Amino acid sequence: MHANITHRSFEFYRGFPKVELHRHLEGSLRLRTLLEVARAHNLDLLGTDRLRPLVQVREDDPYTSQNFLSKFQTLRQFYRSPEVIGRITREAIADAAEDNVRYMELRFTPVALSRAEDFSLAEVIDWVIQGTKKAEEELGVMVRLIISVNRHESPDLAMQVVNLAVQRIDQGILGLDLAGNEVHYPATPFIDVFNHARQAGLRTTVHAGEWGGAGNVAMAILQLGAERIGHGVRVVEDPAVVAMAREHATTFEVCVTSNFQSGVVQALEEHPITMMLEQELNATINTDDPSISQITLGDEYRLVCEDLGFSLETLRARVLAAAQASFLPPDEKAALVTRLTGEIASFIAEHPDG
Repeated sequence: MHANITHRSFEFYRGFPKVELHRHLEGSLRLRTLLEVARAHNLDLLGTDRLRPLVQVREDDPYTSQNFLSKFQTLRQFYRSPEVIGRITREAIADAAEDNVRYMELRFTPVALSRAEDFSLAEVIDWVIQGTKKAEEELGVMVRLIISVNRHESPDLAMQVVNLAVQRIDQGILGLDLAGNEVHYPATPFIDVFNHARQAGLRTTVHAGEWGGAGNVAMAILQLGAERIGHGVRVVEDPAVVAMAREHATTFEVCVTSNFQSGVVQALEEHPITMMLEQELNATINTDDPSISQITLGDEYRLVCEDLGFSLETLRARVLAAAQASFLPPDEKAALVTRLTGEIASFIAEHPDG
């Protein structure tokens, strides 16, 4: 996996064809847009210096889960109109396109988007779908959607969201995600929700093994039927769970910078993704919340290569693994993998020295 580290340019990593499986819409808002919305809706958050620490992790912040999650509490105040929700969706996709993300599964939380103005869940889902379709047409990036529900909210509310999502599978919603504080809120109450979602045709991913231990990864796979695990880096703490995840061919949606900023790992160079790959787990590379973390997926590719010592071949393999782990139907997935294989080969040939 490791190679002699070659220092390549930022432009090289930005241009590298990419796949993103784990990006939250609510963590992808441009600061400039937030300031404009605050002005338009008279929110008491005016001024970059006042707003930035409320919505982005800074170097002098405590790197804890509490601090990281606190950013979302502020962000929930901004979803003030259909136009705002459509705009932030288009901009999140535009930012991904600029970073040469060729395929993205963008996850969003309808309950979070609905609360500020008491919009209906169906409305906000449709606004995100509309914004996604418009951005796809304008920018040529392929985007599908994952509906996210939170552990701290009720399973009945989650079931409402799932039923709305199922009605919109043909409009680009492919999967269901469970997010939120796994330390204080177990996933057990959502077993019926996930069974229903799977039976209705939604694919499944679960945040687990991030702030909670490897046992949460096992629970997500065995009881919720999770095909993919969001983060999951603490799986390495239990060899039996590692073996089980390998046996189930579970894909891990790893977000390196996010794991550091939220206190899951104490130092970037100690990130478990290296160990995960050594133990033959299918770990992919993602951003989580690019605006909150002030990163791009290109930055993450650069980090794993320049700081963790991934070879270019390992990076290529991880991008193709992400495409293969997408929730696309088999024919669309095969076409994506074929296209990316060619694009990456051409890109590397055109940039032999980075």
